[in-house]
Amino acid sequence: MLTALLAPRKSRTAKPLVEEIDASEIPEEVVDDEEFDWEIEQTPYEEVSESALNPQCHYGFGNLRTGVFQRLQDELNDVIDVKNPDSTPAAERRQKRLAAELAKFDPDHYLADFFEDEAIEQILKYNPWWTDKYSKMKAFLEKSQEEENHAALVSFSEEEKYQLRKFVNKSYLLDKKACRQVYYSLIDILLAYCYETRVTEGEKNVESAWNIRKLSPTLCWFETWTNVHDIMVSFGRRVLCYPLYRHFKLVMKACSDTIKILQLGKSAVLKCLLDIHKIFQENDPAYILNDLYISDYCVWIQKVKSKKLAALAEALKEVSLTKAQLGLELEELEAAALLVQEEETALKAAHSVSGQQTLCSSSEASDSEDSDSTVSSGNEDSDSDSEQDELKDSPSETVNSLQGPFLEESSSLLIVDGGVCRNTAIQESDASQGKPLASSQPLGVSGPLIEELGEQLKTTVQVSEPKGTTAVNHSNMQERDGCQTPND
Repeated sequence: MLTALLAPRKSRTAKPLVEEIDASEIPEEVVDDEEFDWEIEQTPYEEVSESALNPQCHYGFGNLRTGVFQRLQDELNDVIDVKNPDSTPAAERRQKRLAAELAKFDPDHYLADFFEDEAIEQILKYNPWWTDKYSKMKAFLEKSQEEENHAALVSFSEEEKYQLRKFVNKSYLLDKKACRQVYYSLIDILLAYCYETRVTEGEKNVESAWNIRKLSPTLCWFETWTNVHDIMVSFGRRVLCYPLYRHFKLVMKACSDTIKILQLGKSAVLKCLLDIHKIFQENDPAYILNDLYISDYCVWIQKVKSKKLAALAEALKEVSLTKAQLGLELEELEAAALLVQEEETALKAAHSVSGQQTLCSSSEASDSEDSDSTVSSGNEDSDSDSEQDELKDSPSETVNSLQGPFLEESSSLLIVDGGVCRNTAIQESDASQGKPLASSQPLGVSGPLIEELGEQLKTTVQVSEPKGTTAVNHSNMQERDGCQTPND
């Protein structure tokens, strides 16, 4: 279906476009015999705006095209950002473009790429095909000092040669202003192409056509330029607003790549333009940009002298671009983000220090508890040792203390004739019951000894008893009061 896409050729003929026919051939119903009114119809005056006076705005290669979008408006909505380009002047396009860029700029996306730049650094290390060609050209110029022979370093494939054969050879009548505009737009298009080639590392994808036309205000907004610095500012703003990777280093790297391509001469520029033409041709809505710009550039660049391209490269090299010139407040964003990052780092450090102090205090507390337990255990051991020594010194007291609960407070032990008598009252009760009473004063030699022992055992032992058991033990002891007499 490629033939159907071609514009139909007009037929050339020598037949006159206007001819007079015989009056006899005019039908009768066509003849008008009514009287003609010679008076001019009066209409009120209406003020006409400037846009109505100049309804057609120019765009395309050298601003030579107009009226294209009147019949292709539905198809071009996905290709360009400007609405109604046929009736929108250049100044209004620029204002709308700047407003759209400010609305599209995302500070979070920019700061994410600014701090997490591992992928950006990997992209910056990539060397496209013109890097090797440029190095060879530099080495060749240092040896031979001949500038005309380095064009042979760039070669074309068979597919590229086929593309060149399909173009129509024609000349372009451009005034001085239009010629400068063509050169400026060439820089803009090459900057977008260099960015696309670097971020994809030479592997084209479905987003390649979108990246190139979106990053080039010439292709997306039909922008016109007056100096190289404005081109760099516009390209930098769009790099930080639209594509996936948004970093200022990519802007400067694309600028250095464009300088290398321009210094390589028109062969390198033509090779890049052919690649752009192929990318747009394979994309359904973007192919119209080939008709407006790229095809004409591919034909025009072949007749341009490389010295002019080298001078254009020098002009681009002299341009210095800073973040403040982009008008997106990048430096303020970076400073604020760095402050926030420092505060977060300080908070993390404080949390870590407090955590370590908590661990140290807990360990010290556990150590003090261990030492206290050790000291208390030592004290308990010493107390137990002292108690054991006291028990060893007075075993009789220990025995008496053990016997305490079973004795009454006022009980006294009397040894009578080798026997034990608890109380005289019990003896009397036993006597009244008919039991024989033993003599309380034994005869013989044992009397003094027994008395001495009795005197020692008459000491009253005071024992503290539990409250609940005092009365019970007292009553039990009264019931068990009696005198035990040993058998002779």
